[in-house]
Amino acid sequence: MDFAFDARTEEMRAKLLAFMDEYVYPAEPVAEEQRAALASPWDTPAVVEELKAEARRQGLWNLFLPDTEYGAGLTNLQYAPLAEITGRSPHLAPTATNCAAPDTGNMEVLAQFGDEAQKKQWLEPLLAGEIRSAFAMTEPEVASSDATNITTLIERDGDEYVITGRKWYISGAMSPDCRIFIVMGKTDPDGADIRRQQSMVLVPRDTPGVTVRRAMRVFGYEDHSHGGHAEVVFDRVRVPVTNLIGEEGGGFAIAQARLGPGRIHHCMRLIGMAERAIELMCRRAVSRTAFGKPLAQQGVVQNWIADARVTVEQLRLLVLKTAWLMDTVGNRGAHTEIQAIKIATPRAVVDILDRAIQLHGAGGVSQDFPLAEVYAAARTLMLADGPDEVHQRSLARRELKKYL
Repeated sequence: MDFAFDARTEEMRAKLLAFMDEYVYPAEPVAEEQRAALASPWDTPAVVEELKAEARRQGLWNLFLPDTEYGAGLTNLQYAPLAEITGRSPHLAPTATNCAAPDTGNMEVLAQFGDEAQKKQWLEPLLAGEIRSAFAMTEPEVASSDATNITTLIERDGDEYVITGRKWYISGAMSPDCRIFIVMGKTDPDGADIRRQQSMVLVPRDTPGVTVRRAMRVFGYEDHSHGGHAEVVFDRVRVPVTNLIGEEGGGFAIAQARLGPGRIHHCMRLIGMAERAIELMCRRAVSRTAFGKPLAQQGVVQNWIADARVTVEQLRLLVLKTAWLMDTVGNRGAHTEIQAIKIATPRAVVDILDRAIQLHGAGGVSQDFPLAEVYAAARTLMLADGPDEVHQRSLARRELKKYL
């Protein structure tokens, strides 16, 4: 593995860093002000659309998609340092570059498994940033960390599927721009193979029987920038059988294919969040005095900053190795490493953010700094895309298998 960035990555990094400095960071307070003045907190501030237009003009658009037909054609290894940069402003930069979850994963699903009609109707406007989408999998009544537990039913009735179930923490669903749900449910609940019972279907938001019941908060925050997290009820919702993605019984496999890139993208952005936290820690440390000397001269503060730097460098190397493996041997070949970064990165970044909050005192938990909101997002990622314990269990089994 070559640790140097190639020429294209260096070029894209330079463009993206300049875009962040010139447009994104100055837009952060503007977005907050505009959002406060909107009729609905879920509407998109005008400055976000301006950022999207500028990013697209500069070619900083759909960077996550390796297929040149749909995206920038970057490998995972090339995309990793770019996603890290966008992670420094996690509530603006991913959206501005059309690289925000859950749309990224949904676009990947449609690109890999959708038919031509589905791509035309839903993938193309998503690629253009004209609409948003949601992925409806998690349910409040079961332990959704085990996807075989989901209870939403997708029943065939002639040329239609009838969908009944309740989902929650469905990211993006509160946005008025969210026009399509990818819903995972069971088409064969009594099937012998528990991983062939599930299917995925496309459900337009305005379909009768779809009710976005309420916004779900995360540590008291409503994630406006990503379209919120909603509880959604599907009450005998009817869609044509042509809305099936792939084949009946293929939902579990599609979900696994979707989650691999999603996990590493989150980890890439988390490193950017940690870098922003270290920067804020250092600025705070040199600008504040306590007990007769700057915080930067306090031993415990120096330890926090040093430990944070060591941790970030370790995480970055593991994420880059994982990206390289995904490019060279595929997601299956990188399975252990994907699980390792999913376990290690959110946990470590939460610790760094916790120290940064402590260093800022009351300001750290206030709205005057991004730390509290970013902390909530990072802590949530210890649950999202599979709780840490699920990945630990699987990774341990893989290790133990070598000795059995």
